[in-house]
Amino acid sequence: MTTAESDQSHDPVRLTAWVHGYVQDVGFRWWTRSQALELGLVGSATNYSDGRVLVCAEGERAPVTELLARLREEPTSTNRPGSVDNVVESWEEPRGGYQTFETR
Repeated sequence: MTTAESDQSHDPVRLTAWVHGYVQDVGFRWWTRSQALELGLVGSATNYSDGRVLVCAEGERAPVTELLARLREEPTSTNRPGSVDNVVESWEEPRGGYQTFETR
C-alpha cells in the first residue's frame, strides 16, 4: 500500500448499498449491525417493501470497504444470514447524524 492509499484509508466516507436477494426475515439487518459495530461504523440497515435492504454506513474508508466486502462475500465466512444476489453501491461524503448503527 502506498502512502497516498494509506492516507485515503482514513478518509471519512458514506456508503449507500442496496442489497438484493433473500435478505429479509432472516436476521440480515441484525447481522449487518453487528458487523458495522465491530468495524466501528455508524449508520443504518433498513428493510424496503420490495425485498431489498438499504445499508448506509459512515466511517473511515478502510472499515466501510470491509463492510461492503462482507456484504458481498460468497461463501460467507462471517455466518451472514440469507443470501445476497447483488449489491449496488454508491459513495459520497458523510452526512453525519448517526450516533450508532441502527436497524429500521
